[in-house]
Amino acid sequence: MAWDAWGAPAGHKPLSAQIRGLLKQVFGVSGEPVARRDEGDVPLRDSALTPAARDGLVAVVGAENVSTAHRDRLLRAGGKSTPDLLRRRAEGPQDAPDAVVFPRDHDEVVALLSYCAEAGIAVVPFGGGTSVVGGLDPIRGDFDTVITLDLRRLNALSDVDPVSATATLGAGVTGPRAEELLDAHGLSLGHFPQSFEFASIGGFAATRSSGQASAGYGRFDDMVQRLKIATPSGTLELGRAPASAAGPDLRELFVGSEGALGIITEVTLRVHPVPETIAYQAWSFPDFETGAAALRAVVQAGAAPTVLRLSDEMETGVNLARTADIGGEAVTGCLAITTFEGSEMHVAARGLEAGALLSAAGGTVLGELPAREWESGRFSAPYLRDSLLDAGVLCETLETATTWSNLSNLKAKVTAALTETLTGQGAPALVMCHISHTYPTGASLYFTVIAKQLDDPLAQWQAAKQAVGDAIIGAGGTITHHHAVGADHRPWIPDEIGELGVRVLRAVKREIDPSGILNPGKLVP
Repeated sequence: MAWDAWGAPAGHKPLSAQIRGLLKQVFGVSGEPVARRDEGDVPLRDSALTPAARDGLVAVVGAENVSTAHRDRLLRAGGKSTPDLLRRRAEGPQDAPDAVVFPRDHDEVVALLSYCAEAGIAVVPFGGGTSVVGGLDPIRGDFDTVITLDLRRLNALSDVDPVSATATLGAGVTGPRAEELLDAHGLSLGHFPQSFEFASIGGFAATRSSGQASAGYGRFDDMVQRLKIATPSGTLELGRAPASAAGPDLRELFVGSEGALGIITEVTLRVHPVPETIAYQAWSFPDFETGAAALRAVVQAGAAPTVLRLSDEMETGVNLARTADIGGEAVTGCLAITTFEGSEMHVAARGLEAGALLSAAGGTVLGELPAREWESGRFSAPYLRDSLLDAGVLCETLETATTWSNLSNLKAKVTAALTETLTGQGAPALVMCHISHTYPTGASLYFTVIAKQLDDPLAQWQAAKQAVGDAIIGAGGTITHHHAVGADHRPWIPDEIGELGVRVLRAVKREIDPSGILNPGKLVP
């Protein structure tokens, strides 16, 4: 990916004249992009890797797999949150890992961790580089040296069990590569988060990722059957059967552990046949409350589509600013997207059942087009954020989840915290929201906030983030539903799990990683 933006440079698009005009009207900015620096002109903090430490790393992986090159370090200087990108674009030296190491397999990862624990070198695991919560920041903590351990070479499909419908993939396999490898066997994983094009299997597991088709296929942690994990204390291989009563499920310690407890090197996952057919249907609801109640009715009836999403009035209006006519009528209110995947019989039956429930709950059918348009652009939104940042407009996302009965309260509290903090700083702001993932007992709320950049946009966003984090916890939501903890959400973990829960996490880390080298400053308070 680009060093100072999301994704591949070829995916970047300039803002249209219509959008630039809207930005000028709402935020008072011209919308014209500012020039970016060339990556070769970006100064990095000098590498602290000593010759002796380099020799130790080379002894494990070979000289060609240990790099202190400027570009390799810069590309792993952090993730892709708005604060990450603002830091990349700031003047002055950038913090970066002291070296990037590319192990070949699980055994080399174990050997590297053993050496780094002995030598006192912090280790940040790196998959696709898509973290938006500070999970990849090269935080040294108490260590003089920090390296990035890039897992891209662990990129094989090592086993397929078509009878059990499982497949074993290396941690470095990307989302598209996983689908390509599985498609050769007539199979699919069906995990399509917005980071799909770049994120990795290991990253999906380490962050408890949730894909856009979670209503049909579940979250990534639902798909995990077995894990192979490298730690400074040795190897763990967890998961012997689809379910077990052999004590607490230790897989749960590592799914979501963000490299702070161990490095996931291999994942065995539940897979399914490539869908025979896909059906698309969009709906309109008069307001968010009505739409949310309709989604709840569908999910609680066990009739959920493969994809089920609902945008609020603001998000619907912005996304459909062109007010395209669908079936002769302009889309108003709140837009819902549904897709159905599977056999012809399953898709037809599920579509009829879900459609009847949505209609009875106040929904109006809009046809296929809005749903197909959403799918065609579902991975491109982060590119728009880059263009907005270039044009002087702050843009960031955050997410949470709660029960259905608390959903409206949480949405209102988050919206108020963002709006009041940003406008109080003198920055006009728009806050949009959609239900991104649903469960019988509740749902996830995904917010996008757009505001005029002030003189110090990083401090501007950090103030808003503090306010909204406090608002989420105060309103009974989780601090993160699928973006993970990283460094950004770490301050709220004691509120999320309690002080005793924090002591449990610390005790596990002491046992597995007694030197504390694994991803310092992340997850564990």
